[in-house]
Amino acid sequence: MFKKQYLKNKAICKVTFELPLEAAPHAKMVKLLGDFNDWDWSEGAIMKAGATAFTATLELETGKSYQFRYLIDNHIWENDWEADNYVPTPFGVYNSVVVLEDSKLEKPAKKSSTKKQDAVANDDLTKIEGIGPKIAEILANNGMATFAALGKAKAKDIKTMLEVAGSRYKMHDPTTWPEQAKMAAKGDWDKLAKWQDELKGGRQG
Repeated sequence: MFKKQYLKNKAICKVTFELPLEAAPHAKMVKLLGDFNDWDWSEGAIMKAGATAFTATLELETGKSYQFRYLIDNHIWENDWEADNYVPTPFGVYNSVVVLEDSKLEKPAKKSSTKKQDAVANDDLTKIEGIGPKIAEILANNGMATFAALGKAKAKDIKTMLEVAGSRYKMHDPTTWPEQAKMAAKGDWDKLAKWQDELKGGRQG
């Protein structure tokens, strides 16, 4: 997760990156690597251990997107649990992405974000058994903001997406989500409700 602070007089954003301590409980050193330091461990930003998380703050140019990951003790990679997006790599894994809007377009970007949230609200993915608000947000950020889009997805791809989002989401089983979404998209609410009564956390009993 991270916090963004856009500077008023420069096309710069101060981004504070945070990795929860639970993601690396035994780490001796955690560094932030990405496009901004050529993925070089020696140039990586050292993350300081706080009460609840490892943190590091970088000043990054706005109007760009940056891929990054956290590297623990120079051999264990971890993605950000609440990144703006995730993109696949040639190595079969995903990188986290932080998106920094152009400073001049900061206000219009916020309006666009509101419209996106409204669209997601129209198709409330939390009506799917097993999906909570945070997972609904992750799905929306990966192009599954509607019942129709989720209904077309493959469970194994959703599972991979959740694993990339962070260890806290690995326990979720999306096997029934696409089929539930198809029912919701068709408006078969009675049929869906009856089936959901048989499910446990979205899993087939």
